[in-house]
Amino acid sequence: MTTSQYRKPIPVPDADSKPFWDGCKKHELRIQRCFECHSYRWNPGPICYKCNSWNHEWVKLSGKGTIYSWIIIHQSNVPGFDEEVPYAVALIALAEQSDCRMNTNIVECDPHTIYNNMPVEVVFEDITPEISLPKWRPAL
Repeated sequence: MTTSQYRKPIPVPDADSKPFWDGCKKHELRIQRCFECHSYRWNPGPICYKCNSWNHEWVKLSGKGTIYSWIIIHQSNVPGFDEEVPYAVALIALAEQSDCRMNTNIVECDPHTIYNNMPVEVVFEDITPEISLPKWRPAL
């Protein structure tokens, strides 16, 4: 898919998020893990939210999780999203650490069939040569 065909906003990687987007391009879900307290963290940033350490590493995750919370969007004024209503936006509790949650779109299912603690897995949508978006679907 090319940028001219993709109407939704496209992420712009920065210094903190570049390793995440590099992983997504390889269809790998990577997030930061603190060297000191070993907590996973999302969104990426320079300091651990739990212990304030500056020391972290980027780790590959299993790509598994459960739906912690969700909302079904029935009306959108954001270009590109208006064509997909209704659609679901969710917080995913990651399998590696349930209090580390990632916001995302749920795909490949009727949004009205989503339920609390529903098992999900990551899938990637290649939207440009540089950017692949992680989305989540019901676990197979």
